[in-house]
Amino acid sequence: MIYQRMMDNALWGFVQPKGEYSERMRLADEDVKRTKTGVTESSTRPRSNFEADRESAANPDLVSELVNSSIGDMFTNGEPDESSLYSKSFVDDICFGNEMFDGYLSTLDRLLRRRTECRISVSFTKSIFVQSRVDFLSHEVVPEGLRADAKKVNRVTEFPFPTSKKGVQSFLGALNYYSRFIQDFAVYAGALYQLKEEDFEPGCDLLVAQQSFARLQQKIGDAPILRHLTDKRTST
Repeated sequence: MIYQRMMDNALWGFVQPKGEYSERMRLADEDVKRTKTGVTESSTRPRSNFEADRESAANPDLVSELVNSSIGDMFTNGEPDESSLYSKSFVDDICFGNEMFDGYLSTLDRLLRRRTECRISVSFTKSIFVQSRVDFLSHEVVPEGLRADAKKVNRVTEFPFPTSKKGVQSFLGALNYYSRFIQDFAVYAGALYQLKEEDFEPGCDLLVAQQSFARLQQKIGDAPILRHLTDKRTST
């Protein structure tokens, strides 16, 4: 599990309008049609782009206005409570857990209840529960902590030294995702970020860049397991 506080509004989804749903959807569809064509049920005169843009700005989309309003993200009690879920949310991917089974079920119950309040659906066919190891966003979540995906790490360590600036950028892009596992990452990567296309021409000295490249590959290959962060420990 990934122990990190989730922001109250990090759960993304569509909040269904309350009351007269079909009527609001009809008005929203009509507004879209009017914006695109300039024609409504009560008007058959085509409008200029200027007129359409001006009216669109003066009359925002009903659904967008509802979702982005000050009450669009409120919960049943009118105000969001401080989140107490030990989880990390990336749009629609949530990983959570607990050292004890009862604690795990309690967290799951609170998570599902919060999603119900927000009217956010869950695909249980794509969900997994009660696992000792989980693949989560190119990471492996295990009881000991968080570690880099072994398959992706192997590909990075087998990457040959680039022959162009684009190749360096590709390597750094793949490695940057796991930079948290590499101590002094910015120091070693700095020599590679400074490379220019002309540095790869014959006769140029790339010794420092090659040493930094090899050092980064070694460090990601020996990447440690990051311990889970809890509110009972002091992070450093």
